[in-house]
Amino acid sequence: MNNLETSTQYMLEYYTLGVFFLFSMCLCVGMLVISYTLGGKSYGRFKNVPFESGIISVGDTNLKFSIHFYLMGMFFLIFDVESIYIYIWSISYYKLGWLVFSEMFMFIFSLLLGLFYLSRIGSLDWVDKKLT
Repeated sequence: MNNLETSTQYMLEYYTLGVFFLFSMCLCVGMLVISYTLGGKSYGRFKNVPFESGIISVGDTNLKFSIHFYLMGMFFLIFDVESIYIYIWSISYYKLGWLVFSEMFMFIFSLLLGLFYLSRIGSLDWVDKKLT
């Protein structure tokens, strides 16, 4: 293939990505516009009162959660995003060869080192060792 055919092929791949991005943005804007136009606009005194399954809440609605929930959530997000990278890599593995395979091995190894470090410093423990 000459350079013109190769560049045309690359542009076609980016064209589908651009169409997907444009469609996604139009969908998001469309949902926001529909929500704004069809949504309720009442601003009464009970507008900001918490409501759960038809039961009026009693007591304070500000609950204190343990920091472990937030840490687990952050660890989940970090490792979940990294699993997306691994999935994308696995799709394109056939085209890229052994060099990328070794790079992905190093990436997974660094993830395991991070997980071992988090376990070692006690970030994954739910019980405080000082209390036991």
